[in-house]
Amino acid sequence: MMLHVPEVLTADEVADIRRRLDATQWVDGRETVGPQGAQVKRNRQLPELSPVTQELGAIVLQALAKQPLYFSAALPLRTVPPLFNRYEGGEHYGDHIDGSVRSVPGTTLRLRTDVSCTLFLTDPDDYDGGELVISDSYGTHEVKLPAGDLILYPATSVHRVEPVTRGARVCSFFWVQSMVRDDWQRSMLYELDRNIQSLRARIGDGEELVGLTGHYHNLLRQWSDV
Repeated sequence: MMLHVPEVLTADEVADIRRRLDATQWVDGRETVGPQGAQVKRNRQLPELSPVTQELGAIVLQALAKQPLYFSAALPLRTVPPLFNRYEGGEHYGDHIDGSVRSVPGTTLRLRTDVSCTLFLTDPDDYDGGELVISDSYGTHEVKLPAGDLILYPATSVHRVEPVTRGARVCSFFWVQSMVRDDWQRSMLYELDRNIQSLRARIGDGEELVGLTGHYHNLLRQWSDV
């Protein structure tokens, strides 16, 4: 499942993060990938353990905690602390699949990458190119969202970032180990949850909604890996 989560960050939060990112030092993005990724990756990133990365990542995680749409779709169990990247001057990232297991920087913790997330920090009009291109069984999808919006998609997807030919594309990105590792099961739970919430808002709780809610939680209990 691929899902657009709008307005994760406010305009003021985006502006503050961008101001701090513009004042910091970037490093070669190839430092954080394996041999295959290094062949096709041309961008810059903030160092994983820098204080700025950790401080801004905490802001992103706090904002996500207020997003029921994100929680419903990702069912997060553990999250790699958000990282930040920058593309300009023709920089790009060719076709690749994210690694299946990531280490949490500065710890011995490892987690399975079920869901990949990109949070856009620049508006589409501020740069040319830079589309996130995701391929799945339904075809190829180009994603270029407003600043503050997030796209989440299965980490098993082949994806790339097209060359940026004008301006700069700045994003935060991270991975989630979901309580439910199977994407199809997560998709079914998401659709069931959204329909339950819609019905509850329209007609209130009743015997049928209690039953549907119980069905949702029984499926989550059956499928979750917690």
